Amino acid sequence: MKAVFLDRATFSAQVSLLTPDGISDYQIYDATPNDTATIIERCQDADIIITNKVLITRDVISALPKLKLIQLTATGMNNVDKTACDEHDVQLYNVAGYSVASVPEHTFGLMLSAMRALNHYHRVATDGTWQADGRFCLLDEPIYDLAGRTLGIIGSGNIGRRVGEIARVFGMTVLYAERQGKSPRNADYTDFDTVLADSDIISLHCPLTDDTLRLINDNTIAKMTKRPLIVNVARGAVVDGDSIVKALNQQQILGYASDVFDDEPFANDDALLGIKDHPRVLFTPHNAWGSLGAQAKLWQILSRQVSTFIRQSV
Repeated sequence: MKAVFLDRATFSAQVSLLTPDGISDYQIYDATPNDTATIIERCQDADIIITNKVLITRDVISALPKLKLIQLTATGMNNVDKTACDEHDVQLYNVAGYSVASVPEHTFGLMLSAMRALNHYHRVATDGTWQADGRFCLLDEPIYDLAGRTLGIIGSGNIGRRVGEIARVFGMTVLYAERQGKSPRNADYTDFDTVLADSDIISLHCPLTDDTLRLINDNTIAKMTKRPLIVNVARGAVVDGDSIVKALNQQQILGYASDVFDDEPFANDDALLGIKDHPRVLFTPHNAWGSLGAQAKLWQILSRQVSTFIRQSV
């Protein structure tokens, strides 16, 4: 079968991406613009499209009569028209479970950096501030331990659960939030509003749905009585950026650390850029998932899925 990989550059160059068994004709592009005509031209004779974030719309799917499979190199499937896939008998596969080590570790990297103001301290250690002060150490920004803090986790899938396991090793109390407006389903969960009120740190790991769109907003922030740090490794649109900026400036929250944003890369007018130099703000470019080990595991899972699909289709 013929396959087209539309955005290979979403992987590190150091990761070897061997051609899945069964692919006889393989075209690889480092990147593909979200331009319908270009996508159709590149995929015109393809049986299989492999992509991470390229938008595969109804118009694209309708124009590709040979297309049998869209294989995503990610878990989220928001960039593909699933209804059009069903209507044109095109299979849609994603990849799950590859980043259960990478994302939780990145989460704690963000968390520790913000709680200990590491971005700030790196700057003052290297920009001449330390030399000008003369003391052997600087403590102008408070340094907060994780031990003894309460971590509220919104999103209790594999990644959220792993974050909770690591948090307990740090000596934290862990609360898993029930869905907003719902009673806790069992003793493992805590009422959503209680989690907001009782948490020193709130870590977001939920999918983006109608229920979680702008979940963190003026109203929910107002319920955060302990002035928490908010960590977002879910999706950018789970939070309202304007609300985050306002809450930080009004000292309703301690800080904000995020790997995900409404526009990726940042739009030039994104309100969050206005707080980028705050000592407890840290942004990373949607790479929490991307340790070398996670990328290799992702491709192993993908290759197995694609090869199985080809064998079953012949």
